[in-house]
Amino acid sequence: MSSQASEKSLEERVELFMRRNFPQIQMHGGSAGIDAIDEDTGEVWISLTGACSGCGISPMTIQALKSRMVAEFDEIDAVHATTGGSYDDGQGSGVEPDISDVPF
Repeated sequence: MSSQASEKSLEERVELFMRRNFPQIQMHGGSAGIDAIDEDTGEVWISLTGACSGCGISPMTIQALKSRMVAEFDEIDAVHATTGGSYDDGQGSGVEPDISDVPF
């Protein structure tokens, strides 16, 4: 990792990652955002909104985000994503965690 990359916060690096890897989300009328990052547990919560809500390929987009993000960032162990409903925890529970106290 370059020294410039290590100077940026995890939040900045994740935002850059999302802009760099998923411009097609915006091209199709959707948007992706970071809801919270818990660096202590290595968890990230993201939302896909706009045209992503109800889109038939949003589950594939979420899986791509999850696998690429975990692969690129050593600090991230789990990515939780939503398209306007509850967060997908990868277990199919659809339970939305309380992220009100997660630093972001």
